[in-house]
Amino acid sequence: MAEGRINKPRFDSSTDIGGEWLIEIPDEDLRRHFAEPDFDDSGWTPVAVPGLWRNGEGLSDVDEVLYRTRFTAEPAGPGSRTWLSIDGLCYEGDIWLDGAYLGDTEGYFQPHVFEVTDAVDERNDHVLAIEASCRTPRDPTTKRNITGVLQHWDNLDPSLNPGGLWRRVRLEATGPVRIHTLRVTVVEADASVAILQFHAKLDSVATHTVVVRTLIDRSSTNDGVGAVASSQQEQVLATGANELEWRVAVESPDLWWPHDLGEQPLHDIRVEVELAGEISHARKRRIGIRSMELRNWIASINGERLFLKGTNLGPVKGDLSAQTEEDHSWVLDTAKSAGLNLIRVHGHVAPPEFYRQADAAGLLIWQDFPLQWGYARGIRKAAERQAEAMVDLLAHHPSIIIWCGHNEPIPLKARPGYRDDAQPANRFLRKGLWQHEKPSWNRTILDHAVKRAIQKADPSRPVIPHSGVLPHPPQLDGTDGHWYFGWFQGDIDGLKSLASRIPRVVRFVSEFGAQALPRLESLDLETLGDLHPDEIDWAELSERHGLHVDVALGRVPPSQFDTFGEWSEALRSYQAEVIRRQIETLRLIKYKPTGGFCQFHLVDSTPQISCSIFASNREAKPAVAALTRACQPVLAITDPLPPQIPPGVEQRQVIHIVSDLRDDIEARLDVTLRSSIEPRTWNFEGAVPADSVGRIAELRWTPPAAAGDIELELSVTADGVESVNTYRSTVRSLST
Repeated sequence: MAEGRINKPRFDSSTDIGGEWLIEIPDEDLRRHFAEPDFDDSGWTPVAVPGLWRNGEGLSDVDEVLYRTRFTAEPAGPGSRTWLSIDGLCYEGDIWLDGAYLGDTEGYFQPHVFEVTDAVDERNDHVLAIEASCRTPRDPTTKRNITGVLQHWDNLDPSLNPGGLWRRVRLEATGPVRIHTLRVTVVEADASVAILQFHAKLDSVATHTVVVRTLIDRSSTNDGVGAVASSQQEQVLATGANELEWRVAVESPDLWWPHDLGEQPLHDIRVEVELAGEISHARKRRIGIRSMELRNWIASINGERLFLKGTNLGPVKGDLSAQTEEDHSWVLDTAKSAGLNLIRVHGHVAPPEFYRQADAAGLLIWQDFPLQWGYARGIRKAAERQAEAMVDLLAHHPSIIIWCGHNEPIPLKARPGYRDDAQPANRFLRKGLWQHEKPSWNRTILDHAVKRAIQKADPSRPVIPHSGVLPHPPQLDGTDGHWYFGWFQGDIDGLKSLASRIPRVVRFVSEFGAQALPRLESLDLETLGDLHPDEIDWAELSERHGLHVDVALGRVPPSQFDTFGEWSEALRSYQAEVIRRQIETLRLIKYKPTGGFCQFHLVDSTPQISCSIFASNREAKPAVAALTRACQPVLAITDPLPPQIPPGVEQRQVIHIVSDLRDDIEARLDVTLRSSIEPRTWNFEGAVPADSVGRIAELRWTPPAAAGDIELELSVTADGVESVNTYRSTVRSLST
């Protein structure tokens, strides 16, 4: 049996029960006896904790396992209590210590805590046994595990079971009173004062009178030192669970800002429970003080309106336990380098370290609750409990500005390479609209129950019940839009037409994009590069690598190319153009009505063909450069040139300048038209107001009579500003 020694815990600290555990596939006999302390586990398989059980030999395709480990722990001392904390078990577990049943767990991201004082006081040597399960859903339209994209996503292999002890297992010692949970939210904040709301659940071994003390200090990320606020109050606690709420005012706070608006001062909060002059338990949180408002999908941070430019982020790695601080840093640095200020944590809850880094980096977070597509009716209560647990875990992070209850609450059977909602434009409007309009248990009951649970726990942030839902009775309001024009829906410029006809459905577009292949060698497909497209097994590309074959071949017909490699590069360029056009369309209708967007999606968890702009090895597709150019803080935009232009036919270009800067600037716009004849230029100078979209000019020009390439370059220069936007086309000869 795996064995380790646990040093004597101290109050306000914890010690790991990690390293090498033992694991086995259960049968009925093992289930009856495996938790007994003297059970013979000498033939069991070693596996690392934290980690997923699929990493153990022969365990890659199982839904249930048995865990065992032996450890030594000394009693914490007189008057103390000892707790076992399982910080992350995916998805369900039954827990035994020394053969005694402690209880069960459900939910992959929140800690589960059990008191083990008597067991630790009775002996030094212990056996911890866990029966864990993470069952693969038989019907993906009626799932029961609240694991979001981890178990059902068309961008992650469904055979990759996420089950396991993916975070720490540890012992914690406290005094007679333990702070079970501590939630901190900022309910008001401006330059003069901030009001912090505290909610704590305290577990008391008996009736006690305690002092609850709150200390708010400047953290190491601030130049200043010393406390900025403190408070204390006397409370009488009953035996068992007690809930407390209180508020603390912070005078003249240093406000936290997104990175494109200002600095990110953070504060360390310590809440202590003092009993008879001694600290019984304490918890810490690091917060940033800011206000957040969302009106008609237009966000304001600390009263400053901000156009949100974002991306969707699935699990950075298919194995959550393998994600590192470096992985999180790369994601955040990459998003900032691309000109983004928002990351939608898509369909899952990321490791806690990610949110700490987002706070320091000044990236805003749209946080999904892990519901994706269809679920069974029996999960509502579990979803409400876990929604509250999500808020307890994350509410103190200033980076989180939106909670979302459920992504696309439609009963899809999607998988890599297949989307049952991928329809031609006319069929989508018939079938897709009906899915949104008809009442459903997921959208009507489950999602609003989750929304209420989140709102009750955190009234300081906007909460949307679901994502990607069109207007439907009775309010005819809807939420954000998922518009894959140029891929699943309509032609590449269909978003512009939709926005002009039904503005309400583009108030915020949280998904758009198209698929593209990574470099062929990253998928071990380099041998296919020189083959003719007719020689390609397209079905295998769908089944093994996730290509939406019917869609891809319709958008970029392979008959136009001599080799598969050429077709692959054309699809990569097509993805870049789709992303560029959608972003430019949305930036031109900034605040009228669009409050922002999230491109879908940033990076693959595993090697595959997907809508990501980075492959799993972090190789950038051409779409990265296109997104970065389209997100420049100041950008001149015009209508895209048609793919082919008839010679001698006058063209008309309306040019706008979009600015996301917080100050007015004096700028110069240089327009250069390059073709087979001498370049032609236009120049404009003037003021560009802060945070604005302005029409600059209407150009009329006539293409040359000779066939050839044509390029229209828009260059904006100002003090500290340089941006270039380029449009290309071809003049079609009269003979063609």
